[in-house]
Formats: sequence, C-alpha cells, structure tokens
Amino acid sequence: MTAVAILRLRHARARILGLALLAGLAIGAALLTLSVGQSVTPLSDVFSALSGASQDFTISVLRLPRAVMGALAGMCFGMGGVAFQTLLRNPLASPDIIGISSGASAAAVFCIVVLGLSGATVSLVAVAAGLGVALLIYALAWSGGVAGARLILVGIGVAALLQSVTAYLLTQAPSWTLQEALRWMTGSLNGARLTEAGPLAMALVLCGGCLLAVRRDLETLRMGEDLAAGLGVRVDRTRLVTVCAAVTLVAFATAAAGPIAFVAFLSGPISARLLRRDGSLLIPAGLTGAALVLLADFAGQVLLPARYPVGIVTGVLGAPYLVLLIIRDNRAGGAM
Repeated sequence: MTAVAILRLRHARARILGLALLAGLAIGAALLTLSVGQSVTPLSDVFSALSGASQDFTISVLRLPRAVMGALAGMCFGMGGVAFQTLLRNPLASPDIIGISSGASAAAVFCIVVLGLSGATVSLVAVAAGLGVALLIYALAWSGGVAGARLILVGIGVAALLQSVTAYLLTQAPSWTLQEALRWMTGSLNGARLTEAGPLAMALVLCGGCLLAVRRDLETLRMGEDLAAGLGVRVDRTRLVTVCAAVTLVAFATAAAGPIAFVAFLSGPISARLLRRDGSLLIPAGLTGAALVLLADFAGQVLLPARYPVGIVTGVLGAPYLVLLIIRDNRAGGAM
C-alpha cells in the first residue's frame, strides 16, 4: 500500500470516528432530555415508551415532541449555516447573522400581534418571509455578482432593521398574545407538538438531500469560483441550489422553533474543529446543531436556577464566539 493510500485510509477512519462521536453526542443528548427533567425516568422506561410497549405521559406527550423538534430544528440550522459559510467562504456568513431568521421572526410577530393569526398560518408566513428576506438581501448585495463580505454587511443591516421592527411590535402586543410572540424573538421549544415535526422533517429530507447532492461542487467552490469553473463546476447552478436549499432549511426551522440564536453560526466551526475540515461538513454540522439545541434546551430547563428558552442559552454561548471571531478577523487584516 502506497503512502498516499495509507494517508487516505487514516483520514477516512478519522472522519468515520468523528461522525460516530457526533452522532453519539446527538443521540445521547436526546436520551438525556427524554430521561431527565423535573423528574428522572430510567432509560429502560424511556425505551419502553418509545417502542410503544408502555404508556408514559411525561415521555410521550411532554418530552418526546420537545426532543424531536429540537433535534430536527438543530439539524436544519446546522446544515443551512455551514452551507452558507462554505459557499461564501466566510464564517460570519450564517443565516442567523445576515437576517434570514430575523425576517421570519418579524413576519410571524406581525401576523400574531397585528393580524391576530395563529398556528400553521403563522409558520407558513414565516417560511415565505424568510425566503423573501433572503431574496431581498441577495438583490441589495448584487453588483455584477455577490461578494461574501458585501452580502454579510447588507444582511447585518437588514437584520438590525427587522429586529427593531420585531421589538416595536412586541411593545404594542396585548398581554394575551405577548407570550406567543416572544417565542418568535428568542426561540423556544415550549409547546412543541409532534404534528409540527412532519413539515420540518420533510424540509430536512428534501433540502438536505439537495445540499448533499451538490456537496462536492460546493467544496470545490471554496477554492474560488474561477478555479471551480475551470475544474468543471457549474457555478451558477451550484450557488442557486445551495442558497435556495439552505434558506428553506433555516426558514422551516425558524417557523417551527423560532430563531434559535447562533446554532447555524456555531455548528460549522465546531464540526470543523472536531473533523479538521476533512470533506463536506454538511452532515457533521447537522449533528452538531442537533446536539447544541438539545443540550442548550436541557440546560435552560433543568440546570439553570430558572427556566429559560433555548434561544437565550444558545445566545449566551454564541455571542462571545462572534466577538472573538470579529476581533480575530480585524487582527488578520480586516477581512470584513
């Protein structure tokens, strides 16, 4: 066996081991949220309830929908975030940083507070708004092409505008709608229902499948569009598929659980650290996103002195990393 073959074999083994560790972390986090809450349920009872051999109200009605929604939303945020970061070759190019989640949130709060809507209608409007805001940011950043830094700066400006709109609407919200509207500002798994998991799972399968189909071209784009085109990559088609699939994933996740802060932003860098950026990060980032949401929700519900929405916990974790990233970029010459 040649030295190159040995090196490839070692990389393949390291990647499989890393993926197995991430999958184990996500599954372990799910079992933790199912087993431990205000009361502790033995894992044997958890498996019995999941298999249908027994009926357990706490597991089947309270904890299982929360865990399923958290895992699916985390995977959508993780895959959508790393797709944007890879396409634009910038770790700041995350959908929650450039305002796509903020667009979905602002539209949902407008529907609840001003139009008095609720349920699936609000989620549909949130998905449409997320797609519309992505199109708006793309159009505003267009100048004979879309540069990553320009799109990020435009997105940050649009996000700030939409967040101020959301904050204003919340100040006008009557008390009976304020609690529901707050979910769209912070991100929360409270009130999760299994019936809402179907559309989110379908979006994950379809859009995640599209991203996986173009993963090799997407990785080649990291070397630059001109070089990728020279290697036979259809740049425009790959960019269009990636943007549409990633935006749809994030919009559906936001419609299901609200804008859970920094999960899309953090999942890619964390999985890159664990796998040393060897191959596509779509699946690793999805698993990392699921683990992040589940563990943050567990911390917010069980470990902290008071109960906090999952978006508050992920915001506390992600904000310092964002500051460190900006400081590091400035010291490296101001990539922004």
